[in-house]
Amino acid sequence: MIDSPKSVFQPLITLDIEDFPGYAGRRRKAAFTLFLLWGTTVALHLLSWGSWVILGLMAVLSTHALRVLLARPRVGPTPLPSPTVEDFPANAEATASALAEAWPYVSLLAAAKNEEAVIQRLVTALCHLDYPSDRYEVWIIDDHSTDGTAQRLQELRQRYPQLRVLHRGANATGGKSGALNQVWPDTQGEIIGVFDADAQVPKDLLRHIVPMFEAERVGAVQMQKAIVNRAKNWLTRGQQAEMALDTYFQQQRIALGGIGELRGNGQFVRRNALIQCGGWNEETITDDLDLTLRLHFSGWDVDFLLHPAVEEEGVERSVALWHQRNRWAEGGYQRYLDYWRFIANSRLTPGKTLDMAAFWLIQYGLPTVALPDFAMALLRHRLPVFLPVSGLALSLSLVGMYCGLRRTQRQPHWASALLTLWGNLYMLHWLLVISTMALRLSVRPKRLRWVKTAHQGGEEEG
Repeated sequence: MIDSPKSVFQPLITLDIEDFPGYAGRRRKAAFTLFLLWGTTVALHLLSWGSWVILGLMAVLSTHALRVLLARPRVGPTPLPSPTVEDFPANAEATASALAEAWPYVSLLAAAKNEEAVIQRLVTALCHLDYPSDRYEVWIIDDHSTDGTAQRLQELRQRYPQLRVLHRGANATGGKSGALNQVWPDTQGEIIGVFDADAQVPKDLLRHIVPMFEAERVGAVQMQKAIVNRAKNWLTRGQQAEMALDTYFQQQRIALGGIGELRGNGQFVRRNALIQCGGWNEETITDDLDLTLRLHFSGWDVDFLLHPAVEEEGVERSVALWHQRNRWAEGGYQRYLDYWRFIANSRLTPGKTLDMAAFWLIQYGLPTVALPDFAMALLRHRLPVFLPVSGLALSLSLVGMYCGLRRTQRQPHWASALLTLWGNLYMLHWLLVISTMALRLSVRPKRLRWVKTAHQGGEEEG
């Protein structure tokens, strides 16, 4: 059974406002981290035993990588059957009891700012799910749109009784997190789902999602994400390969007892877990990644749903990709600066701690040390000391992307292989994004800034 929304688990930790030091604190910590990483890289080049440190690091990372690759994701629970007339007893009281038992109440949320091109499609899909219509509600938060979004929502409100609309004023703060925080305390759902405005939602998604929350310690579930306009150009094809890579490692890490992560669009959170975590953090630009860590610190697990997938628009221009990836990179990096004490104090299980450390090194550490490593290699006429670790990271990316494409796409082996090669070339942009982000965050004071990704509302092209 899924927990009643009125029963709240005793928190394993309490996250107070003091744990969010603000941007000045982040800059100091970012500068210290950069100094430590760069200094260690230079020292490894100068010390005679530096190569032994790299060999030891490779032994640990290779062992963990092998365990991740060999892990076997568990088969998900059986989806709920499509609701039929027989599911509803004739007696009204019995009907309510049966519905509560078989069909937990779900609240679906989406924040929308200037989404006139896509909002009607999203609302229509969410209001026609294969789930009893009186067992879920849809909330759309119009975040002070200046286009026709508000008018579209008013028209849709007359059409769909389960649709709720909240209009935020010009002085509203907190961005997406603030919009979600303004609404979720008033929702009724035992499970709360969040979508982006451009999401293309499968009709049967709730029948697959709800049974996953029967596991007691599952605090959240992330759906597989796919790129709806993947055939548009070389950038969108690369993003589809990137999503396949993420899908593969999400499943493998969770199977190993590691860190499952939320990805914003298509994320579902147990109400009790969200209460325990205090809602969404309004002092971050990636609310999903921030909530991921707080869920794990609080003793919850984050699970992953392979099928069906939620589709979203990939960005079609390099400038938009640069802004989006910088936001993702900065938000992901900030969460480690914010919660380093919880990590250092072993708030996670040993398995999750090792998994987090290994993937932090590959995702953030290697790109950050690339510049001093390459510079020292040129000065000393030798190979970069982190070259073996980079080779391991590339191998993992190749294997993970190919296997992820095979799991998520119905296409010949050769097509998956070609897309894997292109996808890994495409992924090289992350080296520049993360290395410049780490440097910028260390030296420049920065206010919370979110660059909106424009959505066109185009249909799938292949």
